[in-house]
Amino acid sequence: MLWNLDPGWLMMAVAFVAVMAFFFGAALDAIMKDDGFGPIGNMILFTAGFFGAVLIANSYGITLRELNLAVAWGLGGAFVFISVLALLKAGIARLLQP
Repeated sequence: MLWNLDPGWLMMAVAFVAVMAFFFGAALDAIMKDDGFGPIGNMILFTAGFFGAVLIANSYGITLRELNLAVAWGLGGAFVFISVLALLKAGIARLLQP
């Protein structure tokens, strides 16, 4: 699905997701504080998780022709990605505490 987009539309999609991810990242930074990755780090992870989930869904043959389904897969992947990384960060921090 992503590879079938024109370069202009792909840039618009990445820009839109990045802007929305910045708002989510800032909100997550306010909630998670030291357990998060900062607003920019959260934004980068959220954007990577969004497009990663869409690409994984496409690689398994799930067609995301409807925008609602693509957004649902993307948001789900983004939240799972950032949650797993925050859990790993907390686990590593707990192991390294004296």
